[in-house]
Amino acid sequence: MKYEYWGHHLMLDCRSGDIARVKDGENIKQFAKDLVNKIEMTAFGDPIVEHFATHNPEAAGYSLLQLIETSNIAGHFVDKNGDFYLDIFSCKEFDIEVAKKVVEHWFNPENIKVSYFTRQA
Repeated sequence: MKYEYWGHHLMLDCRSGDIARVKDGENIKQFAKDLVNKIEMTAFGDPIVEHFATHNPEAAGYSLLQLIETSNIAGHFVDKNGDFYLDIFSCKEFDIEVAKKVVEHWFNPENIKVSYFTRQA
């Protein structure tokens, strides 16, 4: 019997991305659209990208939420140092290496820490 997972959860902790790109809300929107396309998902509406935490220079930056038919893509981008954190959660499988390549193309981080989990209640 084949065991199927309900969810696939990729977490990318990215260090020292291109600060100009990380601080550009329009760039983050275009990245989200490209990522959805490249990992073969279907977007539900446009990406939501808002700048938060301006009172705290250590945490200030854009947050991203892109709903997809199979769940969501969420991220937070730190203005100060170019670090960013991205989660892709989907009940449909997707190619982790493709997701990493899209991240590298749009933000050029110095390092990407990859964590991947399968989810099942």
